Amino acid sequence: MSKIKVVNLVGARPQIIKASAISRAIKHKFSSSIKEIIVHTGQHYDKELSQVFFDELEIPKPDYNLGIGSARHGKQTGLMLSGIEEVLLIEKPDCLILYGDTNSTLAGALAAVKQHFPVVHVEAGLRSFNKTMPEEINRIMSDHASTLLFAPTNAAFKNLIAEGFKPENTPPYNVNNPKIYLTGDIMYDNSLFFSSLAEKKKKHLLEQLSIQANEYVLVTIHRDINTDDILRLNTLLTSLLMLAEETGITFVMPLHPRTSNSLKNNLEELNRKLLKNQYIKIIPPVSYLEMTFLEMKSRMIITDSGGVQKEAHFFKKPCIVLRRETEWVELVKNGTVMLADADPALITAAFNFFLSKGSTLEYPAFYGDGKTAEFILKEILMMFE
Repeated sequence: MSKIKVVNLVGARPQIIKASAISRAIKHKFSSSIKEIIVHTGQHYDKELSQVFFDELEIPKPDYNLGIGSARHGKQTGLMLSGIEEVLLIEKPDCLILYGDTNSTLAGALAAVKQHFPVVHVEAGLRSFNKTMPEEINRIMSDHASTLLFAPTNAAFKNLIAEGFKPENTPPYNVNNPKIYLTGDIMYDNSLFFSSLAEKKKKHLLEQLSIQANEYVLVTIHRDINTDDILRLNTLLTSLLMLAEETGITFVMPLHPRTSNSLKNNLEELNRKLLKNQYIKIIPPVSYLEMTFLEMKSRMIITDSGGVQKEAHFFKKPCIVLRRETEWVELVKNGTVMLADADPALITAAFNFFLSKGSTLEYPAFYGDGKTAEFILKEILMMFE
């Protein structure tokens, strides 16, 4: 069989990291059968995406950067739709690989399906069941434009069946006869790889920050529902400040620029309190490897990030989620993730529970064996046999 060509589409730093698992597997296991073209839409301008970023994480740089940048949802998605279509018509790939639920994902799915290029959706089937979230619309529409759908969890697989996808479908697969798979999570592949890399490259980080392993709580807040609602942000940070003072445990907070700006511009007094407090350590945004290392060495994680929830599970750390819902329902059912929204009582109860019971929690292998990327590529190749 001659080489097939795949376009690997990303739009933001987390997707570049997800896609790197596919890139590594192609490089080390499938270089003789798959040619990869990496396309970055530029959905999020990120000054961290320097050569250092790609070198440090051993990730190949994109072949195309569309440079779309931030804009309203409609304008941004439209510009990406046009740009991706141009690339697809130039490259004429055998399929397009998409990740997750960003506007880039949606634009890629629409551009490919309208030009009859098969769409491969990694992280298919995830649902928050909240259609006011743009990500939920992006997930649903991308799934229903896809030919191969790789669900990372049993819950995600069941969601696809509930929406009419048939696990019994047989080849040849196409958008009218798609194939769904329960695969495990590609980010588990990455966590195994990057945790090893972080141990080598970031071993002095805790010393630089004057903190001890397993003696601090890691906090990340970046979603606009938390940063742009000033009352909500005030409630969250005041609650965390009180917990730090009551327990004497250090809270390490790498502040997202959006969070930092909101604090400085709207909550000046609280910002001063946080900066002065001996138990609060506010630090600038960290690199992916630094974040991985901080997760690995923490006692507990508090976050509004979807990806960090899973990484907490990979590294066997209890996690409090500052949202009303999560796509990773199996973690909530397992008791290692607790949803606290912006409710001080729920945050405090979850924190105290994890302090007392954290060491007794179990972390089942919900997310596969760390070889999800290989499985995905084997299935893609089988579609073209």
